[in-house]
Amino acid sequence: MIIFDFGFAVASSTAVIYNWALTFGQEFELVWSQRWSFITILYLGVRCLGVIYCSTIILFNVPTVSVNDVGCKILGRLYIWTPVVTIVTLGVVMIIRIYAMYQGSRKILIFLAVILLTLSITTGVLLAIVDSYSRSEEFVLSGIYQCMNYSTEENTPLLIGFYWEYVTGLIWEALALSFAVWIVIKHFRELQRRSRWNTKDCFTVLIKTHVFYFAAFAVTSLFTFGSLCINLSNPSSVGVQIYDGISQTVIVVQLFVLGPRLILDVRAHHAWLLADSDEGTAMTTIAFQEGISELTDSDV
Repeated sequence: MIIFDFGFAVASSTAVIYNWALTFGQEFELVWSQRWSFITILYLGVRCLGVIYCSTIILFNVPTVSVNDVGCKILGRLYIWTPVVTIVTLGVVMIIRIYAMYQGSRKILIFLAVILLTLSITTGVLLAIVDSYSRSEEFVLSGIYQCMNYSTEENTPLLIGFYWEYVTGLIWEALALSFAVWIVIKHFRELQRRSRWNTKDCFTVLIKTHVFYFAAFAVTSLFTFGSLCINLSNPSSVGVQIYDGISQTVIVVQLFVLGPRLILDVRAHHAWLLADSDEGTAMTTIAFQEGISELTDSDV
């Protein structure tokens, strides 16, 4: 069982490292070499959280290294809270994207910020309650070290346990997608009316990456909830261990591979527009119309 957990931890971490290696050249050109901004900090924050989380799941599951009970407790907290912080960070990225799509509407910005803040606080409170009923300790079985999270009560007060971030996160992603789809439909109707339809429009890139990320988050949530159900039935079986490993891999890929693409893909498209100055100027005008700030045009 321990070998399964460690193997999947290494596999998911390898996927993140491999993706980072493939996109490092593009990242250096579009992020590190550009003027730093708030969105740059968010992007690098997600990358750093990915390193922290991947290191955590490997150390939490490595069978040959002892981290003692204190280390297990620290790793357990990182294991629980790092995805929460990442989801909130990517939620802020979504707000900036939608704010740009709505031409800098303060009402939209305030409304989405309040919703995200409310859901984040709710998630934090629920997870803190569940966390108070759990403990992380290191066990030694035949010379093999294993950190384990377990409940100190027979029944925790909240059924979903440590998966609340995917409940509130799915609510947030559905709301954000609805706002994005609405403005994109309105935008393309306007383009059709003006006979200026163009598949290379920046809105097309935004909605494609948005829909893809929402679909990935929905799949991750389903895997997570499915993991809860099968763990209730027979948590020690090989099939359950494999399912949990696949679920863990899906979470890592969704948050730390697809998450940064929300920024990188749009910046790559913007750079492509600027490479052809005549088309780029026209396309940017079509995509965001007059009056959109520099933040919208380059930082989304």
